[in-house]
Amino acid sequence: MVQNPNMTHLKLGEVVVLPPLWIRCDGSDPEHTYWLGAEPLKAGNKIMGINLYTVTCDAHKTCFANLEELKMQHKIMHHSSVVTTKGFAQYELLRAAAIEDTIVEPESNIYVDITWNTVDKILQTPPLISAATLNIALEPGDPRSPVYQLYRELQFLLALAEGLKTGVTKWPEPLEPESAVELVQEFLAGNCCFGEIYFSPLLDLKKKLDGSCVSYQELIACFTLVLESLKCGEIQPWIHHGSSSLLSKLIQQSYHGKMEAVSLAGITPVQMLLEIGLDKMKKDYVNFFIGQELATLTSLDYFISTSVDLQEQVHCVQKLHHMLEIMVSCTVLLQFKHESLFPWTQICIKYYRENPLDEKHVFQLPVSSALVKKFYQDSHPEVWKVDISSGHGPKEVKTTWQVSTNPPVEHMMSNNTGIEEKMYFITVVKCSQVHFR
Repeated sequence: MVQNPNMTHLKLGEVVVLPPLWIRCDGSDPEHTYWLGAEPLKAGNKIMGINLYTVTCDAHKTCFANLEELKMQHKIMHHSSVVTTKGFAQYELLRAAAIEDTIVEPESNIYVDITWNTVDKILQTPPLISAATLNIALEPGDPRSPVYQLYRELQFLLALAEGLKTGVTKWPEPLEPESAVELVQEFLAGNCCFGEIYFSPLLDLKKKLDGSCVSYQELIACFTLVLESLKCGEIQPWIHHGSSSLLSKLIQQSYHGKMEAVSLAGITPVQMLLEIGLDKMKKDYVNFFIGQELATLTSLDYFISTSVDLQEQVHCVQKLHHMLEIMVSCTVLLQFKHESLFPWTQICIKYYRENPLDEKHVFQLPVSSALVKKFYQDSHPEVWKVDISSGHGPKEVKTTWQVSTNPPVEHMMSNNTGIEEKMYFITVVKCSQVHFR
């Protein structure tokens, strides 16, 4: 009544379009209604009427509707002679894509959403001409991941970065039987000549300190050994291109026999180790994406830039790792090829150039339904639904019938707790319209 411009006797003045109104119900009525909705029907700024919705849901074992009956019910309710149908199915891919009988942790989900026009029957398997989208929500850190070691190295960098902010560094448990100082001494003895052409062998120092350095004092002792060797000319490593770390500057100075004195006090040793680690990890990620021909150095410039502060560089490396985990999962778990991986990488790069780190973000990646058919052709969908529509434009009305393996509304309590037989949740959304003449 408030939205109806014809209700002049209410003396409402100018009608203001209200936001949609949805009422949560407890489902105790015979139809098991869980939502009632009302949304203004607009043409520009003018209110033409109201769309009214009812959402009902019930649990069944195998009692599914008949598509032709659903279409007839829609025709009778809306006095329509012609209806169109559109299908949707969602499949979970992780269960079918196991590695040695294990799957990724529950925090990570990979689903495929498939849509198509003209539904033939309830629970129809999507045809190959369907449109498909891969939905990947993948949190790094699964011990079974092929890049878990790289993740552990990243965690060490995060601890160093946090230490720079708080002044307190949490050192990891030692993973090497030898002390950090002994490992660095062996390392320096084995690299007393020139390093690699493009990447300093000192980057390997990060790995050694990651697994063996357990205190601030040890870190100082290790860097003291390195700086003394540089000053004496015992090592003359090449520098990783683009590195702007303090150690790189000292190495450059050592070429000319004029190294400035550096005080290994305060946060300087931690900062130096963080810089080395960032250089090393950036190299690892760049080598993967370029080596697999998934990205160019130019497209990765944003993630490996040294023109921002160390904390921002750490965030960029975290983004690179998240993208790496996604691409590795798509390669190893799902066995997708370069033709799919390349455009997906570009989508991830674009997202992370424009948005902050979000390891819970669901990446939506377009995929040919033919490429994922092997995962779903013999599987049951997590969600399957059909939309039955009639009318056009603002007068279009829709009936939705959906079956899912989980309750579609959070406030729906299943009465089948303890029953081992699998239950399916049937949801029906009906729409009706009130037009203001």
